[in-house]
Amino acid sequence: MSESLHTIEAQLHSLWMRSLNGDSASYERALTLLSGYLRSFLNQRLQSQLSDVEDLVQETLMAIHQKRHTYQSDQPLTAWVYAIARYKWVDHLRAHGRREKLHDDIDDWAETLSVDGDTEASDAQRDLAQVMADLPPKQREAIEHTRLQGLSITETAQRTGQSEASVKVNVHRGLKALMAKWGVQK
Repeated sequence: MSESLHTIEAQLHSLWMRSLNGDSASYERALTLLSGYLRSFLNQRLQSQLSDVEDLVQETLMAIHQKRHTYQSDQPLTAWVYAIARYKWVDHLRAHGRREKLHDDIDDWAETLSVDGDTEASDAQRDLAQVMADLPPKQREAIEHTRLQGLSITETAQRTGQSEASVKVNVHRGLKALMAKWGVQK
């Protein structure tokens, strides 16, 4: 451990131990310092998702607060804190990674989907209806409700009588089938 890291660890450990003994000023100072280190740590890992960094910093600080009784004073505080931060980061990736893979950015399709008039709009409606007609009914219904009407998965499940999981699967499979039919590669 470098001299500066050793100094940081010693300062944080001292503040943390005083805070565990009821010193609220030390607790506030420790959390303030930790939030800066956590922000830097998570910023490096979520470079393109800066809005998520603050949420994760807050989630990590909450977890630290809730698990403060589990800290073993003979262990480095920063290792304990960064372990909690890593778990929060991995949970974030799992939660967002699965959902993000199922969605196309609408901006990528803006030119393809744009129309210049009523005639083109009705032509687009007709073409869309023909394309969707090739899908199995449950897939078509799930896509129409979620993607075209903007309903949530829950609302779609209630309207169609499918489970939420079935709606998600049908949307995914339907979009995959449409992309395969039209030669769109992801």
